[in-house]
Amino acid sequence: MKKYLRQLSTSFLMSFISFLALHAQTKTELTNVFLGSSGDHGQLSPAASSPFHQMSIAPQTYPTLHMGYEHLAKEILGFTHNRFEGVGCKGSGGLILIKPFLGHQDDGKPLIKEQEKAGPGYYDIALKGRIKVQFAVHENFGIHQYTFPEGEKGLTLDLAHAFNGAFVSNSYTIDKNGIIKGTVRSKTTCGVGVYSIHYAISATSSNLWIGTDNHLTLHLDKQVKKTTLRIAFSAVSPNYAEATLNINSNKTYDQVKTASDNRWESYLMGIIVKGDPDREKLFYSLLYRTLQSPYQINESDGNYRGTDGQVHQSKGRRYHGWAIWDNYKTQLPLLELLYPQQYQNIVSSVSDLYRYGKFDFAGPNEPANSVRTEHAAVVLLDASKKGYDIHLATIRDSLVHDTLRFDFSKPDKYLEAAYDMWAMAGLFQAERKHYLDRASSYRTVWLKEFKDLNRPDVDRMSARNMYQGTIRQYRWNVPFDMQGLVDLAGGKETFTAQLDDFFDHHYFNRANEPDIQSPTSYYGSSKPSRYQSLIRELALDTVIQYYFNDNSRGIDPFIDRIYKNQPKAFIRTMDDDAGAMSGWFILTALGLHQPLIGQPIYYVSVPLFPEIVVQRGEQKLKIKVLNYSDKNSYVKRILLNGKDINRIWIHHEELDKGGLLEIEASAEPSTYGTANIWVSDLKQRD
Repeated sequence: MKKYLRQLSTSFLMSFISFLALHAQTKTELTNVFLGSSGDHGQLSPAASSPFHQMSIAPQTYPTLHMGYEHLAKEILGFTHNRFEGVGCKGSGGLILIKPFLGHQDDGKPLIKEQEKAGPGYYDIALKGRIKVQFAVHENFGIHQYTFPEGEKGLTLDLAHAFNGAFVSNSYTIDKNGIIKGTVRSKTTCGVGVYSIHYAISATSSNLWIGTDNHLTLHLDKQVKKTTLRIAFSAVSPNYAEATLNINSNKTYDQVKTASDNRWESYLMGIIVKGDPDREKLFYSLLYRTLQSPYQINESDGNYRGTDGQVHQSKGRRYHGWAIWDNYKTQLPLLELLYPQQYQNIVSSVSDLYRYGKFDFAGPNEPANSVRTEHAAVVLLDASKKGYDIHLATIRDSLVHDTLRFDFSKPDKYLEAAYDMWAMAGLFQAERKHYLDRASSYRTVWLKEFKDLNRPDVDRMSARNMYQGTIRQYRWNVPFDMQGLVDLAGGKETFTAQLDDFFDHHYFNRANEPDIQSPTSYYGSSKPSRYQSLIRELALDTVIQYYFNDNSRGIDPFIDRIYKNQPKAFIRTMDDDAGAMSGWFILTALGLHQPLIGQPIYYVSVPLFPEIVVQRGEQKLKIKVLNYSDKNSYVKRILLNGKDINRIWIHHEELDKGGLLEIEASAEPSTYGTANIWVSDLKQRD
């Protein structure tokens, strides 16, 4: 008996130690950076990077795919230093390609990958021929550590490399110490505008780079087994890049890796979740994806370049590298929830676009790689209503002038422009009626283009010259007037039947954003509880998806979970779009979604974890699920700091104060809070 008890005690102790070890893991250890890095399943990479900084070091594989990297590829063409994660257009970035070689000269053949590993901030690879390469990135500084066999060897540097022929120009100098300093310009995402990266590069070698134009070679001594290359970026000038290089000139690979890991950990700790271990890993792997961009572009002295190409001064940090059209409904609201102090600087940077030059895509003097800025006015209104300074007085004229470019020419564009006009009404009280009248005009177009679902083209992608969506998908895109949409559809029961038909028959396009907020439409229906179960299904369960991001409706559907913690994640052709899709999952995990960006109200659903802590600045918001189970998808009751709020929505002011939010879950739909549902309504002119 005593022997049995000793064995039992030992077994219990080992189990307990294993439990503690599991929960002692850092958030970076839980993060899988290979998620979405194979095939057209997210367009992501395992690149060494730093939160909200543009430097991003990863292999250039063959075939290249969108991010220059394919997880299953064995052939490596070299290593590049930037990419815009998950934004489509066959990739963006791929500047400054460096390749190690053995022998007297590079033979031009690909390197062969044998092993690799990576995590937030670092990437390691072992290559055939006994070459090992390690990268780490912290903010605007990156380090390469090469391990070679004895014999002739070296590095080649291609300063004219870019994805998809996007290279524009490069100028550089090499000083007597072998430091390369220059500026490379390249086309932005989708090849619309041009951005600049200022850089400085040094290598621990007694030899100097030789070559012509933008192709250089560094020969290493035969006996050298290890060499280090350091690189620094700046969005302001090569001199700033060189200063960053000098500051880090004595840093080792391990020191840079540790610094980057600590920075990533500090951001990932913005939300602490407790629950299923595999789901925790998926959660932090997706949260990691929401923290890549926008990129910090100011230097420590406050200098930064605007979109006018000129140097300006700021007291706070400045950011660039936007995908607002993609992520204004998910990633940006998430960043506001987690990092309110940083979000003020992000909002100020959006405001700067109106001050120095705002382009829907990009202009000729972008300070960082960028994508799209449509709906920036919606972002500013949302921030203003959440208490942030959007510097409205200094950008008033530019905001008004921007309305001249709102596109009312196509059915989908008309709905989006009406949304922007609604935002302008919120920003400018004196002209409120004018802008609300413009917003209200969507009704005529909706009745003409979106009401009749019997027309033969309603399920055809890009019908009637629309962008990446169908009539069925875009028809819900009137978040600023949900009650008006219910009335136009023919009343609540008809509206509900059409919503059910939309989701029950898999017309929903989860591969892109045109209808990403459509599940919230159920709070305007006669079945609001369907929203609560639906978003949980989309986040965790197998889905049937017929629509893809190559403007096609497939003959055979995608049937699988959308969110998987593996290289082939997401739906085929589904871009993560700079954290937009990952951000949707994180907000769903919290049980909080804004149905209308520009109105600081969140619809509440059952979170995906029993316990969550949101480290919101100095305040902590604790979210606890009572009666938690994966089978309990419905809200039975909501308590805020112990008080029953008797509604299934919550205001930003309530979240801002922190405290305890308790959500009691149930396996059955409930009528709780349905008598007090907040639904947007233009008739209220609010």
